[in-house]
Amino acid sequence: MVSRVESAAATRRALVDAAAELLDEGGPDAVTLRAVGARGGVSRGAPYGHFPDKEHLLAAVATRSWEAVGEQLEQLVADPARTPSERLEQALWGLMEVGRRRPHAYALMFGAPTGDHPEALAAVSRTHDQFLAIVADVIGDPQRARPIGALLMTSVHGIVAMTNSGQLTAEKWHVTGDELLRMLIDRIG
Repeated sequence: MVSRVESAAATRRALVDAAAELLDEGGPDAVTLRAVGARGGVSRGAPYGHFPDKEHLLAAVATRSWEAVGEQLEQLVADPARTPSERLEQALWGLMEVGRRRPHAYALMFGAPTGDHPEALAAVSRTHDQFLAIVADVIGDPQRARPIGALLMTSVHGIVAMTNSGQLTAEKWHVTGDELLRMLIDRIG
């Protein structure tokens, strides 16, 4: 028999999954508490019992997205077969892939509300710490990890933004986003 707590947790997961799907399909405007309830296969009122408003629901989607990136980073760090540079490369490719495949979730991740969303803040913080540990391992200097990490993160963010908007084309710039990332990693490593 499923306990009330387990049932509530399963409903919340279903709601966040449904919100993520709607976000991927149509952006933030497609995510309404009613649509999420319908997509999640629960009553129309169920989302209101778990989230006070759309902002909190989207914060939960951002949290889950950051947690997924964090899990990928954990796997990279734990992989003894990869060199530090390979870990960094895979971490950055992974982030670029989120930006390419799930542009609305990616935008939400980098614009996640911070005030009343401690879970989102914790997920972002944990993931950034993991990323900075990977950077420090590559450059060998923990003091320089933050500025180098910021350079890498903002560069990837720019590559994703320009790719998604159609402004970064091989025809125009004679380089792809993948090639730019490779150039950046080569200069850091």
